This record gives sequence, C-alpha cells and structure tokens, in this order.
Amino acid sequence: MPETLEERVIRVIAKAQHIPREAVSTDSKFEDLNIDSLDGLQILFALEEEFNINIPDDAGQRIRSVRQAVDGVAALVEGTGESVNMQ
Repeated sequence: MPETLEERVIRVIAKAQHIPREAVSTDSKFEDLNIDSLDGLQILFALEEEFNINIPDDAGQRIRSVRQAVDGVAALVEGTGESVNMQ
C-alpha cells in the first residue's frame, strides 16, 4: 500500500531530524520536536525535493507544526499554492 501524503511528510521530517518516525505525529509541534529555524529550513528543502514543489519563503517561515507542513504541501501538490495559508 503506497504512503499517504501525510505519511511521506512525517517520514521526511523524521529522517531530516534523525528522530524515530514514531516520535513524529500530525499533531507534533516543531518546538516539541526540538526543531529550530535552521532545522526548519532543512526540512523545507527536504520536502521540496520529496514532492518536487517550491515552498514560498514567506509561507515556509510560518510553518511551526507537522500539520501545517502537511496542509501546505498538500495545497502545493494540488496546485492551490497561491492561496496557501501556512499559519
């Protein structure tokens, strides 16, 4: 069974942070995972590569949780990136 978009985002975040996949959930906040702004940039680059998308800088700076990352990636993958609200 193929991974869902949510599972892929979680896998990318876990891999980029070198933390167990089980430690990351959709409800995880970056602060709770000890993800700082530099780590957040690395995650954004990894997500862009994984999904072949371009996350706008201003939107990327507002991502503070796994759910926001999932929702933002989903919007970009679906082609509605212009109206992405990643707050």
